[in-house]
Amino acid sequence: MKQQGLTDYIFTSESVSEGHPDKVCDRISDTIVDLYFKADPYSRVACETLVTTDTVVIAGETRGPASITKDVVEQAARDAIKDIGYDQEGFSYKNVNIDVKLHSQSSDIAQGVDEGAGVDKEEGAGDQGIMFGYACRETKQLMPAPIHYSHEILRLMAQDRKNGKLIGIEPDSKSQVTLEYKNDKPVRATSVVVSTQHAAHLSQEDVKELVRPYVEKVLPEGWMPVEEEFYVNPTGRFVIGGPVGDTGVTGRKIIVDTYGGAAPHGGGAFSGKDPTKVDRSAAYIARYLAKNVVAAGYADGCTIQLAYAIGVSKPISVYLNMHGTGKAPESTIVEALQKLVNLSPRGIREHLQLNKPIYEVTSAYGHFGRAPGANGEFSWEKTDLVDELQRLIG
Repeated sequence: MKQQGLTDYIFTSESVSEGHPDKVCDRISDTIVDLYFKADPYSRVACETLVTTDTVVIAGETRGPASITKDVVEQAARDAIKDIGYDQEGFSYKNVNIDVKLHSQSSDIAQGVDEGAGVDKEEGAGDQGIMFGYACRETKQLMPAPIHYSHEILRLMAQDRKNGKLIGIEPDSKSQVTLEYKNDKPVRATSVVVSTQHAAHLSQEDVKELVRPYVEKVLPEGWMPVEEEFYVNPTGRFVIGGPVGDTGVTGRKIIVDTYGGAAPHGGGAFSGKDPTKVDRSAAYIARYLAKNVVAAGYADGCTIQLAYAIGVSKPISVYLNMHGTGKAPESTIVEALQKLVNLSPRGIREHLQLNKPIYEVTSAYGHFGRAPGANGEFSWEKTDLVDELQRLIG
């Protein structure tokens, strides 16, 4: 996390592509969440995936329609792998071995979450934990600039790889953007690193020239680092990649998924979890609240922490920090936010309309800073509280 009080500094964030082994796992796990939600919007899913050479293992706890069989889950996983682009020796959607180990949700967990079943008769949180949301004015998406640019480089590369405009680049990629800040505002890139899997016939220089236009397109004009600080495949070769080169597991890229280290993280992963799990839903609502505070003009940067206990409906605490940029008392803003949004697990789900198959698209290039979709994707990125906040606070 960036140190409060510094105004001139250098800060770095990284992203990984949808073809990174950990992201393959996140994609499969979120595909399964969507699979259940298409059949029943009140399904319960806690799904973990592991990938390695020629193997996918899917495990976890679910509660949902009997129509979601092992064969259905396996086909959904193959379709996700195909869409990412893996049809390589050692890992292909056509013949990878997929082992499905999903079983019923624990009744002890279920009684704490089901309305009227636990000690707290309202629907409770699916686990204890702390979740953070953050927003700042560094980009128009109200996201920290280093993680935003890191995501965009890889997202655009993947888009062109899939549509046939970027030939010779394979699915597994990583990016890293380092920015210089003056008076707490980003002013230029001091270095950029992109490592990407590629066809065997391409040299390091070939790959660098394929990658260069994407970096130049994403960074603001004049921000490109000097040539010796623009690194592409600095080891020289990256032909063996994806699950053949490295084992992947769901939930290992939580800083990539959030704010690139510019803000705190509670530790819980998002992918593979239905929204009764506050690891996911409370992190979404915390981002939503922080973004609306900044969009309403009450701060240049805002961090919100929410804390929950398993089986308890109300948050244990609500914390807000405007990092010395606040235009109203923090206690006043916290009070206004809680008037506008019910922060119980059920209240969060209903406010953001989270019981929908909207999660597969979140699994790569960040859960935050994305445009709200027509089907309800990224509803937590809306700024529809601005008018009401200004009415309540003044």
